[in-house]
Amino acid sequence: MQREIEKTEELWRTAEAMVMSGKGILAADESTGTIARRFEAIGVENTEENRRDYRELLFRSRGFEEYISGVILFDETIRQQAADGTPLVELLQDLGVIPGVKVDAGAKPLAGAPGETVTEGLDGLRERLGEYRELGARFTKWRAVINIGEDRPTRLAIDVNAHALARYAALSQEVGLVPIVEPEVLMDGDHGIDTCFEVTVATLREVFHQLAHQRVDIEGMVLKPNMVLSGKEASERAEPDEVAEMTLACFEHTVPAAVPGIAFLSGGQSDDEATSNLDAINRLAAEVGAPWELTFSYGRGLQAAPQRAWAGRRENAERAQQVFVHRARMIAAARMGDYDPEMEEELSES
Repeated sequence: MQREIEKTEELWRTAEAMVMSGKGILAADESTGTIARRFEAIGVENTEENRRDYRELLFRSRGFEEYISGVILFDETIRQQAADGTPLVELLQDLGVIPGVKVDAGAKPLAGAPGETVTEGLDGLRERLGEYRELGARFTKWRAVINIGEDRPTRLAIDVNAHALARYAALSQEVGLVPIVEPEVLMDGDHGIDTCFEVTVATLREVFHQLAHQRVDIEGMVLKPNMVLSGKEASERAEPDEVAEMTLACFEHTVPAAVPGIAFLSGGQSDDEATSNLDAINRLAAEVGAPWELTFSYGRGLQAAPQRAWAGRRENAERAQQVFVHRARMIAAARMGDYDPEMEEELSES
């Protein structure tokens, strides 16, 4: 009994540290295929050494730990060593940054539901989770994908993905790892913000129903949802103030107050959009008194600019690190509702 109490308290402490005030989470868990596309765009060969060098560059950036509480790693990365032989996980731990790991096997076509997917990876997950904990992970992440389109999403797609998310979360907590529960309603399409609101509400309601059904401790988890946004191809896209209003209204309908924090994904938004929307959400949350920490878990929103600055060249490493820390500082300011676009000029002046 005492051991279970200690495990629960550890989960709570870790979850709270992940969403601590002024900081957010770096999603550096791109699969080999995903990072191949990112590297191709900047003319870098997708080799294990280049992937290692790039992520080591990020983790050795001076001062990034002031704005980043945790880093989501890919399976390859959590096992890698830096060029000098230091485990990459150790680089993070020495800075007080919490290591985590993506544990799902990706979204695959859902039988009986054309155009929709279900995330796989539950087989053998219990054993993998134990190994990841031994490697230094203290939290995990599983992403479910919900598509908006003609006759989509179906109830089937929402249900099976919510069920898988809950099973994953329960297994993670079983071994003392905080689950990041990521149900992403994609912004692909020409739908309006009202449609995104309706789909996100339906998705989150089922997710929390399944989490409760499978006895997940919601005080020991972090939610990683999409913001409520217009589709990318919408003729009129909602401005940050409307995004903030609709997003907080969605959460008021669906997310229990006991959840310690909500870490937004950037979800294909541009750097400017992801930063401005996060800032607007936190400004409104401060006014209305939202019960959750509202932070970020960005991948492209933090990495697109430093990747371009680096371009695979060793001589560009220091500049890329400066760009990365700058983006982290900007998004951390937005996480507190303190962002001003004029702050972006600091980098160009340095």
